[in-house]
Amino acid sequence: MNKKQRIAEENEILLNLWHQSQAGDSLAFCQLADKQYRTLFNYACNFTTDREFIKDAIQDLMIHIWERRQNIQIQFVTIYFLRALRNQLMQEFRRNNGSHPFIDIDEARQISDYQTVETEIERNELMSENQVKVRCAIEELPRRQKEAVFLKYFEGMDNEQIADLMQVNRQSVANLLFKAITALKQHIHPISNLLLLCFALQF
Repeated sequence: MNKKQRIAEENEILLNLWHQSQAGDSLAFCQLADKQYRTLFNYACNFTTDREFIKDAIQDLMIHIWERRQNIQIQFVTIYFLRALRNQLMQEFRRNNGSHPFIDIDEARQISDYQTVETEIERNELMSENQVKVRCAIEELPRRQKEAVFLKYFEGMDNEQIADLMQVNRQSVANLLFKAITALKQHIHPISNLLLLCFALQF
């Protein structure tokens, strides 16, 4: 089974739970929330280091979605939940005028060659002993680069989906990924097969 097939099958399972939830099945919603929790938590870590705040935010999000479930139409479950959490975190950030310990957003400079990101990843290989180094290097990336890496290599989203979720254009996603790969290459020697490693690591 290839990557796209696996993601599609996982989405079907989640959609089935969602449809049961819409019909009022609270147990199905709990199962759905449980399946989404780790992804949501890891994603929120791209925005803030306050783990208790993240837990509260996810709990509030789940309550909000449950209460509004009959009015919500979902095609891709994980993308919907991530977008909802992202919007909630951004609203909280604006509401507190930046006083909450959110990680600063970096301004990505433009890099013209969109295909460079895919090419860089495909031709690199990384031995398993470098996993800890890669994990640490990813943690050091600016917030938006880290977010893009998480969505592409841990959640399997394509650049168009990432652009929609992050509310930027597709070229900006390519720029963020290119800068992330460039930064990782500068911190890890030797670096090899970053793509395979990203799928193996637990974020």
